[in-house]
Amino acid sequence: MRESVAVLDFGSQYAQLITRRIRECGVYSEILPHTISAHDLAALAPKAVVLSGGPASVMEAEHPSIDSELLSSGIPILGICYGHQLMAHALGGSLLRGSNREYGPAAIHIKGTTPLFSGLGGTTDVWMSHGDHVVVPPPGFEIIAYTSSCPVAAMADHARNLYGVQFHPEVIHTPQGMKMINNFLTSVAGCTGGWSMAGFIQESIDAIRSEVKGSRVICGLSGGVDSAVVAALLNEAIGDRMTAIFVDNGLLRSGEVDEIRNIFTRLYPLNLDVVHAQDLFIDQLRGITDPEDKRKIIGKVFIDVFNNEAARIGGAEFLAQGTLYPDIIESRSAKGGPSATIKSHHNVGGLPKDITFKLIEPLKELFKDEVRLLGQELGLPETIVDRQPFPGPGLAVRIIGEVTRENLAILQEADQRVQEEISACNEILDIWQAFAVLLPVKSVGVMGDERTYANVIAIRAVSSLDGMTADWVKLPYDLLGRISSRIINEVAGVNRVVYDISSKPPSTIEWE
Repeated sequence: MRESVAVLDFGSQYAQLITRRIRECGVYSEILPHTISAHDLAALAPKAVVLSGGPASVMEAEHPSIDSELLSSGIPILGICYGHQLMAHALGGSLLRGSNREYGPAAIHIKGTTPLFSGLGGTTDVWMSHGDHVVVPPPGFEIIAYTSSCPVAAMADHARNLYGVQFHPEVIHTPQGMKMINNFLTSVAGCTGGWSMAGFIQESIDAIRSEVKGSRVICGLSGGVDSAVVAALLNEAIGDRMTAIFVDNGLLRSGEVDEIRNIFTRLYPLNLDVVHAQDLFIDQLRGITDPEDKRKIIGKVFIDVFNNEAARIGGAEFLAQGTLYPDIIESRSAKGGPSATIKSHHNVGGLPKDITFKLIEPLKELFKDEVRLLGQELGLPETIVDRQPFPGPGLAVRIIGEVTRENLAILQEADQRVQEEISACNEILDIWQAFAVLLPVKSVGVMGDERTYANVIAIRAVSSLDGMTADWVKLPYDLLGRISSRIINEVAGVNRVVYDISSKPPSTIEWE
């Protein structure tokens, strides 16, 4: 059984980042709801538990809490921000309600010797984001770090392996944060590391073979890295008993069908079927403008197509898809935690409730950058591994408003110019994703000395590590100028181009 660390979610925007940092230390970690019982958590046998931050206050009567038995279970625990305050409150410490939030950099002064801060010296910079703070630690705890404004920046009960920090070690603004997390994992929790993509591959192959046995599997292949890695894993596990289904739903980028067919018949051959279903999808989307409705309709139509293909193939009881951890987090609110549902991904919250397939989702524990590493281990071509993410619902969620054939044609041509110009740019650009969006407004323009009233295209380019957070890319002005000029001059029906300069959060990467 692999060693793991549980992150209990109290609604922190950083809960996923804590999980990522732990995995970067070679230890598997996953997010669990803070309401999990001590008994159920013990059954999972985690090596340690991390209590995340969160927006609530422990000074409130109905604050989010944990099973009190967890703190006496003997499992090493690290509380971060709200988790630190909750631990202090539950065990008899004193807190002070902050009249002002402390948000930004601070220098902590380390007291005494503690394994949590081993190798850090006497002072180190951290990132604070809190209102309340602990003023007197609980009985049995000692203060192991303080700042000029926070008397208990960190505390520890070394005998019970309970630790709390008021700051956020998981963010890059705490330069030695990874060292602190690794110290907790190794020196406190006794983790040995060793969780890797190579080990994950064999674990996944064994699990697939055990679950599928002699049945056949159809794999929804979108052409992106997620579904391609799933198809490759299945290919390794069960060979041609897996049929990869690529659905031409009419919502794809220009030339994508031919590109995918070439990659998976020549560069990385799979048992591939291409299903042409443009009319089916576009007809079902007629008159639909709400993005959640779009996603759910697309999810249902995909299942209808897969049902037809399963009947044609015969014996296909399982459907495999490239669901990732962020998909589940955004669609289902972090396994029941208090975080808000952001949007329904078509392959998670968008699936119909009466689905008859048994689902295989071998990547549902991974983040995007981990999937890319997995693709490299499996030998997938770079054209797939390094491919920009593309939403499962396709261009339907990049057309704000109704999806029509006319709108699709405009967006496909505009997006093609974006991809061509960025690919031709000689400058090194840190781009996770770049694309065009068709807005639901028209603007007045002048073209050929005549008044026009035409569509507006927004350009979006972001940098990111795993898709959970993202920042807009400062594209060179001349590049933006070329993109704008080509779209306006070459794409009929467009007379204005704008650039999206919002980050995630507060925005999402996709507009819908």
